[in-house]
Amino acid sequence: MMSQNDAWSGTVVKKSRALLDGSNLYRRLKVRLDDGRRIDVKVDRDMWRQLKVGDRLVKQHGENPRRG
Repeated sequence: MMSQNDAWSGTVVKKSRALLDGSNLYRRLKVRLDDGRRIDVKVDRDMWRQLKVGDRLVKQHGENPRRG
């Protein structure tokens, strides 16, 4: 399992959002990392709206993911 401080880069393969607890809307991305693994990434509304399937994401140590 990856921690929040890990660095990675990959490609968005799926976008989803859901009311998992009945009151808060969670936005998630499924990302295929460059090494082939897939991870789920929780992002804020602005990031979720900006990204499309196929876009690249990069995450540096201790930072939030950004468009790459």
